Amino acid sequence: MKPSIFRAVTLGVAIQAAALSVSRAAPAAPVVDARQSAAVKAEFLHAWRNYEKFAWGHDALKPLSHQAHDWYGQSLMMTTVDALDTLIVMGLSTDADKARELIATELSFDKDIYVKNFEITIRLLGGLLSSYQLTGDVRLLKLADDLGRRLLPAFDSPTGLPYVFVNLRTGKVRGVESNPAETGTLLLEFGTLSKLTGNPIYYEKAKRALVETFNRRSKIGLVADTINIETGQWIGRDASVASGTDSYYEYLLKCWKLFGDEDCLAMWKTSIAAINQYLADEVDGNLWYGHADMNTGKRTDSDYGALDAFFPAVLALSGDLDRAKRLQASGMRMWNLTGIEPEVIDYRTMKIRQDGYQLRPEIIESNYYLWHYTADPLYRKAARTMFDDFVRHCRTEGGYAALSDVTKKIKRDSMESFVFAETFKYFYLTFAAPGALDFDGVVFNTEAHPLRATWKQGELAPVVHSASKPSHQ
Repeated sequence: MKPSIFRAVTLGVAIQAAALSVSRAAPAAPVVDARQSAAVKAEFLHAWRNYEKFAWGHDALKPLSHQAHDWYGQSLMMTTVDALDTLIVMGLSTDADKARELIATELSFDKDIYVKNFEITIRLLGGLLSSYQLTGDVRLLKLADDLGRRLLPAFDSPTGLPYVFVNLRTGKVRGVESNPAETGTLLLEFGTLSKLTGNPIYYEKAKRALVETFNRRSKIGLVADTINIETGQWIGRDASVASGTDSYYEYLLKCWKLFGDEDCLAMWKTSIAAINQYLADEVDGNLWYGHADMNTGKRTDSDYGALDAFFPAVLALSGDLDRAKRLQASGMRMWNLTGIEPEVIDYRTMKIRQDGYQLRPEIIESNYYLWHYTADPLYRKAARTMFDDFVRHCRTEGGYAALSDVTKKIKRDSMESFVFAETFKYFYLTFAAPGALDFDGVVFNTEAHPLRATWKQGELAPVVHSASKPSHQ
């Protein structure tokens, strides 16, 4: 199904999926690093036990004050849902069953609260779908379907680009100033929900939002970091692979991987050509990706940071291992400046621009992808370095704490759910036996929830038949 609003992408020749080497056979599997994988699991459990003790059933734990935190004043079990598939992947079946039962029996989305569509989609919708596929527990799919229906009104804008916030009970929306990451990082989750429920509306709405974002690219093929979703006009002109655009590019490639959607492949090929032409930056023999004006391609900034560090993984997935390796090496230079990763640096001066560390997973994710594709011991060595630094500087009696200053190693009372969903998962998978998760059989959403095209294999056939439109009381 090709939306009528999809502009043809002129590439000179017809695009063939075989031309893009995104499905590489992994090298011969190395021996598992049992000691290191056990160490990661132990630290995961240290954080998890504190969550159980001080914040069970709440969105997050504040690890310094030992207090629970809920994003919107009412719990949506953000950490419980985000962590569930990691518990399963780590083989922690008793803990996984306990968390799954809490979610299945106590989680409700019938709440009069405005939630951020993007964050709820990648964390909760993605987590519920992944855990359903791993367990076959239909209650999780029913929750996902209920959530998906409640989020659908976000797409009812004049352009089809989603509003930033939607009320889960009333369907009312607000927030017209958004960005490509939030408008274009929805199709993996909504598309999977369509495939598993048999309801095409989810795929159609999220696909249109992705295409509408792409259609507003500049003449040189770039998108900026801020857009008005009602007018479709750009508010900013800053183009990069950083916050605001990052996962939009990730999903162009991954939606082709998961669904075989040729439109997504075409949009990815157009986009990566522009990214490599205008955003890639060589400095003293090192590869970075910086900022440029979306219309002219002129370099505007030399910032690179923790969120940009996802890009080597995407490059590796696309088959561009050379750039992936070089960019990951640059990312490790950033990490090693202070022994842990700052939020943003100026890569021309190697000075820190934003000095916090939010426990982010992206550089660990990219390291895992490169380990998978190359089996080069360099990447396990790097993972050990990062894990040791992570434990040394962020571990607290109450879990793991973000840092407000990476130079002084000042802790902040925050442990977001993605620590469980992503950071620990990518560390663990780097050291675990290759069979812990079938890398080539899944596509990770941007929150590291592994999604499988089970609909192609006849597994977990659709068992939920949802209404075409949400019902708001």
